[in-house]
Amino acid sequence: MSEDNTKELTIDVKELSLEKEQYIEDLLRFLEEQLPQIEISRSGNSIELIVPSKMSKRVIKLRIKKFLYRKNLTEKYRPISYNTSDIEGYRIKEKRSLELTYY
Repeated sequence: MSEDNTKELTIDVKELSLEKEQYIEDLLRFLEEQLPQIEISRSGNSIELIVPSKMSKRVIKLRIKKFLYRKNLTEKYRPISYNTSDIEGYRIKEKRSLELTYY
């Protein structure tokens, strides 16, 4: 892919790797199968994706959510967009849970 019509996205999988390292390898394989037009590389706890500039970030988010559903991790994890302007991509965070106790 040429540089002018691509963009780089980052997926932070630090919290998911604390659960099980195999989930990261499965996510890489899943993204390669679902989206063959992207280039994937992993460095530590982050996954770098080089995608066509016309591809929406929403497509990546939906594939991450689909992966979490297939691994029965939707109750524990969710993809959240980065808030910073210098990094584009998602962070897989553990869901906050509120436990109510009754007397």
